[in-house]
Amino acid sequence: MELREKQQKILEVAIELFKEKGYPASSVRDLATKLNIKAASLYAHIRSKEEILEWICFGVAQEFFDELQVIKTTDLPPKEKLNLFIDKHLSIVLKNRDVTHIYSNEWKHLEERLSEFVALRKNYQQEVEQLISEIYTAENWELKSPTFTTRFILHTLNNSYFWFKRNIESTDEINAEIKEKLLYGLLGRNR
Repeated sequence: MELREKQQKILEVAIELFKEKGYPASSVRDLATKLNIKAASLYAHIRSKEEILEWICFGVAQEFFDELQVIKTTDLPPKEKLNLFIDKHLSIVLKNRDVTHIYSNEWKHLEERLSEFVALRKNYQQEVEQLISEIYTAENWELKSPTFTTRFILHTLNNSYFWFKRNIESTDEINAEIKEKLLYGLLGRNR
């Protein structure tokens, strides 16, 4: 989805507003005020406030899907694929902290495209679960609950922006710590 320059500016300001007040408490009037324009002028660039939420939610979801498809087509050994998946997913989360916060917490306010978004998230979760199951099988690890393990990993990665202060200079440190906790916390150091 390509946004025009004015739409990109609206999106940037909306992200700040949604993060600050939450999506439900943010109004088009609030957005217009932050942009220093009249609310009616916004409708030349957007259909609705919900459209902005769609840009955010579907945009991040597409980034996650694109990276997952690349990982699935690599010829890396299974454990390396899991490492790469964690790296890629986490880099999207940490690069877009405010966007990820909105994606993770405000998606349920989508109305027109809610069912489409829920299906998209479910599809992503199923593809990640398949990847994790393949990795566990190839490594001969016991996987008692693929669904729980997948949800645990995704929840951990998606909410990692809460745990780390913005002033940490290197996301590599964050990435390494989360990867260690996921891989060795779940599997033990002997794996």
